[in-house]
Amino acid sequence: MPRAAGKRKIMNREALIRTAEEIFVPGKGVIAADESAPTCQARFDAVGLPYTEENRRAYRELLFTADGLEQYISAVILYDETIRQRSTSGVPFAKVLAEKGIVPGIKVDLGAKELALHPGEKITEGLDGLRERFVEYKAMGARFAKWRAVVAIGPNIPSPACLRANAHALARYSALCQEVDIVPILEPEVLMDGDHEIERSFEATTLLLKEVFKELADQGVLIDGAVLKTNMVIAGKDASSQSSPEEVAEATLKCLRAIVPDTVPGVLFLSGGQGDEQATANLNAIEKRGPFPWPLTFSYSRAIQNPVLKIWAQNPSGNVALAQQVLLFRSRMNALAAAGKYSEDMEQQRPY
Repeated sequence: MPRAAGKRKIMNREALIRTAEEIFVPGKGVIAADESAPTCQARFDAVGLPYTEENRRAYRELLFTADGLEQYISAVILYDETIRQRSTSGVPFAKVLAEKGIVPGIKVDLGAKELALHPGEKITEGLDGLRERFVEYKAMGARFAKWRAVVAIGPNIPSPACLRANAHALARYSALCQEVDIVPILEPEVLMDGDHEIERSFEATTLLLKEVFKELADQGVLIDGAVLKTNMVIAGKDASSQSSPEEVAEATLKCLRAIVPDTVPGVLFLSGGQGDEQATANLNAIEKRGPFPWPLTFSYSRAIQNPVLKIWAQNPSGNVALAQQVLLFRSRMNALAAAGKYSEDMEQQRPY
């Protein structure tokens, strides 16, 4: 008998919840190793590394095979190229991670493009053909996905049109994820670019998250099988007054507690251009204000990988072990911060 019209299909609610639980292991976090091709090239160029497929593969292998990474990292977000790559011994990277007990996931959006009729604002693309792509990614081992939406702060922005458009895309993406038992990570990010004060960041983040959860409800997305990855509420990079960790913690938690449903299985924080140690200190300040209705942890890219890439680029054939030590150190610092047990004194132990 055909399904009743309008009835949504959630393949396996228990599988979604189980995957979310494996992402939010106490004292662990997520590495975002899902840089797009242009972003990856910019980072390689910055440290003088040739942007070749083999260099990209070798760098990812360095990250994923670090001995003991699973002590601090519960999941890794991959890029389309990366999930198709293999280790030197021929093992697909998703399987390398899974064998270490780390949950592999995949970034599926195709990047932010200019939003028509709205100068300075962007809309994320990639919904066309996504249902078919999910079938392929799941077969490759992906158990969760990520979609990023970026919102800028500036004169008369963000606009209601930008907020609604991006929230709607995030919700449609999430529904497609859940059709095939893939946990959606929603990444609505209010950018740090600009000279705005923390109050503007709070206002924009609040408006954006309200739109996101409204659209999720409208699309019938299972909230307890969807993960939020969001920015901390923080002043712009060029603001005259920079936010202290205590200010970031207070504003961020005020926003989340007002908007995020208790049934969300967890919240990940992106670093969003913060300095390596700044992102760790801010996370620690947030965690110290618990308990919370949901687990909170990190999902960092640059704030973990920056020093790793710099060390490796100095001698790609000879610095693998040292680069992995740096990776483990930054992962451990952030894992301690995710438990509210980090202190700046611990940075004196760093191997770089």
